[in-house]
Amino acid sequence: MRNRMFTALVLVAATGPVAMAQRVETGFLNRIANVGGQAYRYQVYVPAEYASRTDWPVILFLHGAGERGSDGILQTTVGLAPAIRREPGRFPAIVVFPQVPTDSAWAGAPADAAMLALRQTMSEYRVDADRVYLTGLSMGGRGTWYIAFRNPTVFAAVAPICGWITASPRFSNLPVIPGDSAAQFATLARQLRDVPIWIFHGEMDRVVPVSGSRAPAAAFTAAGSKARYTEYLGTDHNSWDPTYASKEFVDWMFQQRRPTR
Repeated sequence: MRNRMFTALVLVAATGPVAMAQRVETGFLNRIANVGGQAYRYQVYVPAEYASRTDWPVILFLHGAGERGSDGILQTTVGLAPAIRREPGRFPAIVVFPQVPTDSAWAGAPADAAMLALRQTMSEYRVDADRVYLTGLSMGGRGTWYIAFRNPTVFAAVAPICGWITASPRFSNLPVIPGDSAAQFATLARQLRDVPIWIFHGEMDRVVPVSGSRAPAAAFTAAGSKARYTEYLGTDHNSWDPTYASKEFVDWMFQQRRPTR
């Protein structure tokens, strides 16, 4: 009888509040999103301070052409992930890192997979749905425009870095802005007029001409939007490192909240 009572006490202790609060794995974690019968590997960064009782902001990051592949890792070697590894305390957020297959781009199924990865992450963790942010660099800057245009009510802030929106058969036959190409900048500005946007580009970019960001920035100004534009003088293609190192930008991003609807 005494042994049975001891066993019962152990079971109660093991199922009590302390044991029930399972330890959540943190760091860069492997995940998979399935779209159209294809598995897209992605990573989720969970801060070491993650606590299930807290609603965390979420960042969706879109990599550039050089990080395409299927390993689910290469996309964390350039851009936002290295910035997080250097100074994790500056990025108190859950961050989603989807990956585009080789010879593909952020349009169609890969863009759908990125949004699925975001939704899966928001279901898996405690997040603040009013503080979801979108950013990307180079090809991912173009993808940022593509995804933001199709999901204008999802993101609290959008930050395309050295991106562009004009036709680009090298990466995708799917246009960023459907319809009349002559009106694409005005159409983009109307669609995202009320979304906080900060655009970045290097003045001397020899990979993606700076006009790729100047044109949409001008369209937002003409539309009366409060979109911001930063052009780094003397900077070539890598305008992402100074952007993610910028305290002003990071503070601005985390201050943005999706309007109450």
